[in-house]
Amino acid sequence: MCVHNDLVRAVDNKEVTALVLFDLSSAFDTVDHSTLLTVLHRRFGVEESAMDWFTSYLSDSTQTFRLNDEMSSSIPLTCSVPQKSVPGLILFISYTHDVPLVFQRHQVNYHLYADDKQAYGSVYTRE
Repeated sequence: MCVHNDLVRAVDNKEVTALVLFDLSSAFDTVDHSTLLTVLHRRFGVEESAMDWFTSYLSDSTQTFRLNDEMSSSIPLTCSVPQKSVPGLILFISYTHDVPLVFQRHQVNYHLYADDKQAYGSVYTRE
């Protein structure tokens, strides 16, 4: 309703209006570990033992695939944060934290929505 209201208000005010919907399937799987660790350090000042913990949390993850009765070999992951976890949701939000700065820099009204489709609910940010 909030998005609809903003669009109607902008049209009523004769403002240029655009609606861009971007659905990034498996968004949590796109989080690059190296970039995320850099963001945590530079943007949020994470250092020392906290940085060691995040590095450990993200490292040595692997993924396997099963097709019928065949199992693939383990593939190291350099991207992805765990879904179904509070740390995964927090890390995803941290990773995308700077996205609103682009909109703000250009004075664009925006809405962001992330949903990991898990029991922890959704995150909705409006500025």
